[in-house]
Amino acid sequence: MEEKLNLAMGTNLMLDKILKRDKFLVSKKDHSSKVKIYKRRCFMFCPNCGKEVNEGTKFCPYCGKQLKVDEPKPSSILAEEPDSIASLIPYRKKGKWGYCDRNGNVIISPMFDDVGRFEEGLARVSINAKWGFIDTKGNIVIEPQFVHVSDFNEGLAGVSSKDLFGTKWGYINKEGKVVIQYKYDIVLPFSEGLAAVVASHTVLGGNRYGFINTNGDFVIPPNYTFASSFSEGIAPVGIGQYPNLKAGFIDKERNFVMQPIYNWALSFSEGFAAVEVAKIPRFTRGLGYNMIWGYINKEGKIVIQPKFRDALPFSEGLAIVEIDGKCGFIDKKGSFVIQPIYDEAMSFFDGFAIVKAGSRWACIDTKGNKHWED
Repeated sequence: MEEKLNLAMGTNLMLDKILKRDKFLVSKKDHSSKVKIYKRRCFMFCPNCGKEVNEGTKFCPYCGKQLKVDEPKPSSILAEEPDSIASLIPYRKKGKWGYCDRNGNVIISPMFDDVGRFEEGLARVSINAKWGFIDTKGNIVIEPQFVHVSDFNEGLAGVSSKDLFGTKWGYINKEGKVVIQYKYDIVLPFSEGLAAVVASHTVLGGNRYGFINTNGDFVIPPNYTFASSFSEGIAPVGIGQYPNLKAGFIDKERNFVMQPIYNWALSFSEGFAAVEVAKIPRFTRGLGYNMIWGYINKEGKIVIQPKFRDALPFSEGLAIVEIDGKCGFIDKKGSFVIQPIYDEAMSFFDGFAIVKAGSRWACIDTKGNKHWED
């Protein structure tokens, strides 16, 4: 696949399709009031490992056990925390990245070469081609030392390191301790207690994806040509080899709940999944194919007709698609809400998205209005 629709701040879209679940869980804020809104968090304890998790969590982020979800009880331990993490937006000035609030006020000064969004209270940042993590005050809590990193999800983040045999991936916890050793060629973020990883790669055999738990043990063997994260109870996987690879969706018992009839597929988000249904040979811009993408629902019905050269999962009701070499945002009816005028784009997060047109970066709202530009 061609390297198009690069995500903002250096992350490639096609790599993102394979490596990252493009779903951002944030709490909302009453923007009509200047008073901070606080959210109530309920906790429960995993009956398997005994660790504290957010109430309502379906899978323990520490041991991967499926949890029984009940309505919050009065005896639950309650904590209040300010809804401030969602207010921190990546901000760029004179080629350096920092963070601003919704009003454009700089909260963390631009001093980083590259940054990610805040996930679970931490954000990945790059200094001199090394990645680490900062907290919401801008303090470095995990020193920049990794070749690549993913965002934290369910308490763990994927990290990579180079040795004599190349680049290998493992996982760290929020203290920066390696809890799953460097032994994978590719890793995805944990989701619903599992993470898709590549256990081996060969020139003739290609990738072999499977799913591990938080102990690093394979729960679903590495038998797939590609895979993405579990979301809404199912995950896309590929079988066969190029050019005959086909993608479908499996449950956690390895049963196909949607048969492998697509050329490629991404994880479900907000009830929709992007699927590639055709490859059309092209004779311009070099030999190759133009991929045709659309969206399906959980019943496998096409709900947005395949007409896009590329597509990403929905986030906050909007999805990035590519058409004629440019990125725009569509709604769930398939209509453009923000016209395809950008060269790169990142999905909406708390009402804002990072985009790039030419050499200029900007932050836009859901109507396409610019919040800042550099």
